[in-house]
Amino acid sequence: MLTAPQLRAARALLDWKQQDLAKKAKIGLATVQRLEIGRGPLMAHVATVLKIEACLKAAGVVLIEQDDRAGAGVRWR
Repeated sequence: MLTAPQLRAARALLDWKQQDLAKKAKIGLATVQRLEIGRGPLMAHVATVLKIEACLKAAGVVLIEQDDRAGAGVRWR
């Protein structure tokens, strides 16, 4: 499950502005701004989260799930 901190970290890893992510994921800039304010899981429609995840993965980002040993994060593929 993608979290707001992961989204911010993934965007930073890619050196993308919020506008870049919005354009590449084909979602509104206001949506990106709203989602990045949060601290936990993204509160968005499933279709929106899937667009964001697909965009980040296509750009080479791996989303790391939280488990009992470590927190959620991002890294290069």
